[in-house]
Amino acid sequence: MNGWGRAHMSETQVIGDAIGAGLAARAFEPSAGEGDIGHTHESACLNCGTPLIGSHCHNCGQTAHVHRTLGAFFHDLLHGVFHFEGKVWRTIPMLALRPGKLTREYIDGRRASYVSPLALFLFSVFLLFAAINTTAGNAEFAEEDQAKVKAEASKGLAQAQQALPGLRQKRAVLKAKGEDTDVIDEEIESREKVIAVAGRMAGGKHIKSTGFSLLDNVIDEASANPNLAIYKMQSHAYKYSWVLIPISVPFLWLLFPFSRRLHLYDHTVFVTYSLCFMTLLSTLAMVLGALGASAISGFLMLTPPLHMYRQLRGTYSVSRFGGLWRTVALAIFAVIALVLFATAIAAETGAG
Repeated sequence: MNGWGRAHMSETQVIGDAIGAGLAARAFEPSAGEGDIGHTHESACLNCGTPLIGSHCHNCGQTAHVHRTLGAFFHDLLHGVFHFEGKVWRTIPMLALRPGKLTREYIDGRRASYVSPLALFLFSVFLLFAAINTTAGNAEFAEEDQAKVKAEASKGLAQAQQALPGLRQKRAVLKAKGEDTDVIDEEIESREKVIAVAGRMAGGKHIKSTGFSLLDNVIDEASANPNLAIYKMQSHAYKYSWVLIPISVPFLWLLFPFSRRLHLYDHTVFVTYSLCFMTLLSTLAMVLGALGASAISGFLMLTPPLHMYRQLRGTYSVSRFGGLWRTVALAIFAVIALVLFATAIAAETGAG
């Protein structure tokens, strides 16, 4: 397929993803974009027949006015995709500048002015992957890049293979003297793993496995078709991005293990809004980098710890010291959560 065809398919996919993300987010914000254009005016609910008082049925919750024109249908669709009513313009500034207050207000039930955390998360993930497709396209390895990777792997393989006989001989001498061989055993094991991985990357099918079936599958697939492996990683990360929420919540709970006033729901709202901010920040940094503002892009990536600190203090009303040590712990937990997520995606990619 030529370059124009791939670009055309990419743009079509982005538009489809936009509509899909908008409809998914709208499922969590069902009242967004309800205007009077093309709507009927009823005295009784069309769903259950209850006499109407106000803009919604007090019995089943359906909106009082339903549209029956094609123009009104697309009006609602565009609202769902691009507007989230006016809530998004109140939510994002609060998320960026006063994340603790936003999280606490949502937990406490003051929600009418804000986009729900899950709806905002779906939308922010869509923006991130749309930015990836727009600024970088589908990552691909050219044939010359693949050749370089295999050449480097071959070089590492040769070095490890040359060092291994000497290490084994040294171990035999130590064992004959009755001395401890634990250190050299670890070095030998490390060299053997390097040989296994480098051998597979260099195309050496005769090399034994690494001992980890998941790693072996990922290496085999990446070696055979790097472009397909990268594409599958991108698509699986997009589809399963929500997994970051349940992965992260238990780590946040560990920061308040004996608190009776806090519940898993509180931590889930915190985590989801925090992931929204980090995703939107990554999107902005990516766009700025593509526009040549790399310095600003790099500076933005220094803000997550400050955001975590402000959100922790505002949400949980902890002291400065409590906020500081929890920010450090949360940053470490965030790295662990990302590693677990990447491992899960690799497992799913290998299985697929």
